[in-house]
Parts: sequence; C-alpha cells; structure tokens
Amino acid sequence: MKPLVSILIPAYNAEKWIGETIRSAIAQTWERKEIIVVDDGSRDRTAEVAREFASEQVEVVSKENQGAAATRNHALRLSQGDYIQWLDADDLLSQDKIERQLAASDNFDGRILLSSPWAYFNYRTHRARFIPTSLWQDLSPVEWLLKKMGENLHMQTATWLTSRALADAAGPWDTRLLSDDDGEYFCRVLLASEGTRFVPEARVYYRVTPAGRLSRIGTSDRKRDAMLVSMKLHVRYLRSLEESERVRKACLTYLQNWYEHFYPERPDIISELQNLAGQLDGTLEPPRLRWKFAWIRPLLGWKAAKWAQLALPQIKASMIRRWDKSMYRLETLSSDFYATRGNRERQAGSELT
Repeated sequence: MKPLVSILIPAYNAEKWIGETIRSAIAQTWERKEIIVVDDGSRDRTAEVAREFASEQVEVVSKENQGAAATRNHALRLSQGDYIQWLDADDLLSQDKIERQLAASDNFDGRILLSSPWAYFNYRTHRARFIPTSLWQDLSPVEWLLKKMGENLHMQTATWLTSRALADAAGPWDTRLLSDDDGEYFCRVLLASEGTRFVPEARVYYRVTPAGRLSRIGTSDRKRDAMLVSMKLHVRYLRSLEESERVRKACLTYLQNWYEHFYPERPDIISELQNLAGQLDGTLEPPRLRWKFAWIRPLLGWKAAKWAQLALPQIKASMIRRWDKSMYRLETLSSDFYATRGNRERQAGSELT
C-alpha cells in the first residue's frame, strides 16, 4: 500500500489565506493523504473558513492560543501519516509536489529528507521567481548545514517532506522559539537523516505577508531571546557533526550575519555572542550598514540608520504587495468576465440549434 501523507496546517488569524491553502492541499495528486488544520485560537474567522472544507479527508480542530510550535506539535500528535508535509496557512503547494518527492524517495526510504524549490509570491503565483541556491541539491547533513550557516541561506518550511521515522527521531518542535522555530526543528530532522534529496520538479509558493509575521524578529526582545537560543543550538548541531576549521568559520559567519539584530540594543546578548565567537577562535565585528543607509548614521545616529535599514525595505515590500493585489483582482475580474461571456455564447448557440 502506498504511504499515507499527513498535510499539517497550523493557522492563526489567517482567514484571508486559509481557504486557498487548504485547496492547494486537497488538490495534491498524491491521493492517499489526510489534511489536518489546527486553529491556534484565532481572533478572526480562520476556523469558520477552514470548517467549510471539513470532510473525511480534511479535519479541522481548534485550541487555545499557544503559539506556532505548540500548534505544530498538536497537529503532529493528531496525524497518522507515514510522511509529514508541513504547510503554513498562507503558503501553497504545486499540485504534484508530494507525488514528485515520493517518486524520488527510493522505495520510500525513511532516512532521506526530501526537499524542493520554493519562491516568494504576493498574490499571483505565476509571478513567482524560483532562484536557485547552493542548498538546491542532494547534500549530506554536514554539507547542508555548512552551506546554510556559512552562506546565510534557508529552506522554506513547506519544501520538506519528512518521514515519520525522521519526525520521531527529531522530537517535538521547541516551544521556546518565537522565531526560527522551523530552522532549529529541521536541523534536528537533518541530523537524524542520511542527507537530503532535492526534487527540482516539486514546487512551493511562499507568500509574502505583512511585517508582523513570525519569521521577522524586528524589535521584539522576546524574539531576540528566542533567536539567541536557536543560534546556539545551530552551532552545537553543526559542531556535533564535525569539528574543523571550516565548521568554525561557517559558525562565525552565521553569528556575524545575525549580529545586527541585537546590536546595540541588547548588550547582554552581544556579550554572549562574543563569548561564543571566542570559543570558535574568532571575534565579531560591529555590523556594517549598507551603503544606502550608511549616510544616515553621521546625521541621526546608529539607531536611526539601523531603523531605516530594517523598516524601509518593509515599506517597499508593502507597496509591491498592494500593487500585486490590485493586479491579481484585475486579472481575476478579467478571467471571470471572459468565462461568463463564453458560457453565455455557448448557451445561446445551443438554443439556436
């Protein structure tokens, strides 16, 4: 019998997107699947919209608000699948994503972690651009982590297809992590695996949502604290696989790339990161402002320049998102118009005959 795939959708205040996301799960060409939506105490109509899709194949449950990691753990406990497909409530899967990955899994070898391409989009998936990185290939666990940390890369949550054996070996999602919970979790999945197998034909669409999304640290001290925990764990995981100069270099690069999120507002975290860098035979340099924003520092100070560097790209992204929304509505109206006219013409033709 073909393996059962559990598509697990944690959701919080996602009424705008949840319907499209569930439809993308239902549309999977891999027929033997279950879809579990767990509403994390949303304050909008997320649960109500999701329940419109409830069926023998789609289960919708609600619980009190506990955060993303706890919601994912709850969904995992409810699942029965041989494979786990995580899907955030605003993202989409190509119709054959799961089928293509399982076709590449060598008779369902549960120790191989399956991955796939992903691309950002706002509203129109046909505008998504798939830009390859060095993670888009088959890799051993140590090589994958070296590239992720040394080149400041990541894979989107839904790209992975994880066997039950790997999920059990990795353990639950870490509920301490308000940011980068997926990055830390899949490090543990990776460590339990024999490596990754990249399936280029499978595709994931990662929706760009407003700046308050979980993956953005911003100025939240709670998210900074959580990110520090995740960073320490990343370093530990990589060093557990190999202790070498190239590993220490990749870890130092990783710490340096994230240093700006704590500098200068959190001297306690800065001190911890410098101590960790010392254990790696290195030191961290004060973060550099990009040239577009460096001129602000002598005029208004470091904090103002850092704010501009963080905030202005978000403002630009918001403008792009609004434009894409307008174009999406226009294309939808145009498509509906021609579909309606075509139906009327066919009906008129049948009446004449």
